[in-house]
Amino acid sequence: MTTRLSRALAAAGTALCLTATLAGCGGLASDNDVTLKVVAADYGDGDANSSIGYWNDLAAAFTADHPGIKVEVSVYSWEEVDAKVAEMVEKGEAPDVAQIGAYADYAADGKLYTADELLSVATQADFLGPLADAGKVKRVQYGMPFVSSTRLLFYNKKLFKKAGIADEPRSWDDLEADAKKLKGTAKTPFALPLGREEAQAETMQWLLAGGGGYTDSDEAYAIDSAENVKTFDWLREHLYEPGLTGPVAPWKLNRQDAFDAFARGEVGMVNGHPKLMKEAADKGVDFGMVPLPTADGRDKPAMGVADWVMAFKNGHRKETGQFLDFVYDAKNVTRFTNTYGLLPVTTSGYRAMSASTAPAQARLKTFLAALPNARLYPVGKKSWAGVSENIKTTVGKSLADAKGPAKTLEAIASAARQADQTR
Repeated sequence: MTTRLSRALAAAGTALCLTATLAGCGGLASDNDVTLKVVAADYGDGDANSSIGYWNDLAAAFTADHPGIKVEVSVYSWEEVDAKVAEMVEKGEAPDVAQIGAYADYAADGKLYTADELLSVATQADFLGPLADAGKVKRVQYGMPFVSSTRLLFYNKKLFKKAGIADEPRSWDDLEADAKKLKGTAKTPFALPLGREEAQAETMQWLLAGGGGYTDSDEAYAIDSAENVKTFDWLREHLYEPGLTGPVAPWKLNRQDAFDAFARGEVGMVNGHPKLMKEAADKGVDFGMVPLPTADGRDKPAMGVADWVMAFKNGHRKETGQFLDFVYDAKNVTRFTNTYGLLPVTTSGYRAMSASTAPAQARLKTFLAALPNARLYPVGKKSWAGVSENIKTTVGKSLADAKGPAKTLEAIASAARQADQTR
């Protein structure tokens, strides 16, 4: 499973491919008509709430305003959408627009338009700063954020009360003390999912909370920094070795398994995203959410996740730009994020959600508050996919290494730097 928020929200299972072709005004196509081919990911968990409904309506509304531009939309499950786009590109049949999980490979190969070439000044300026920056390769934006999320610490209020814990944790000392109190009341005091599914997400949250991160201020890999080594030393000595991470070894515990256990009332604390709100609420778990406690108790940037829109150089630059300006209209952004419980990527969408009084938006605002200053994966690096895979398969086991986590972090960092230099 990738770290992107969308995959975490998408339903597993058989692939879904739905296509809609929409033309304007019901008239016959003229020789001057342009057809835009759009491929998008499905955020629903079945036919009833498939994303195809959103894209159908969006394309129809756009074509009504732009009669000479037809839109063909294909929606695929997250299990296959990235591979589908890669296959289309390989065949020389790239879509005009792809809404998928990563853009850097295509940008590095010179296959994408830049955001400057496509969007109006108003649309481009509306993106939230950290998300726009994450869409850049060598300071040029190719990836346009589509939806986003942040991560928070979830805690079980019933288990906290039973363990005699009155206050929410703010520092790592608080977190350790609470986990020790929970050891007698929770099957897993603190779930630490460093399994293959999303180890890179769990890792990044902890690195940021410890004052580090995957990269330094110059955007160079710094996975073996002193701050990061201290973070993993702390996880090993204060959570893993005292037996506070539960019966499943962290490197064998996947994100969804941790979420399922929390929803069953077995976990005292776990880092989570908006999907866990619904899962836990549906199971009747009374939970609270706070930013992940930090090493010193002071505020640190949260981890953000985004999915991406990109436009391939198919000769339809003007028409594609018009369509994308429409996609990012505030009302369209708000409709999608409200439907799927996600966070907006634009300032206008952020303000709309902040001002909303709808009950469904109330808890999302806790995630929303962390978004403007969130840090994202270094997705602008073509090497990131390989680095992420390396983290997934090795970082969790570092907690059990007799020599400590430093050796593993150094190996990951060395491979990352080498990969970055050769691309």
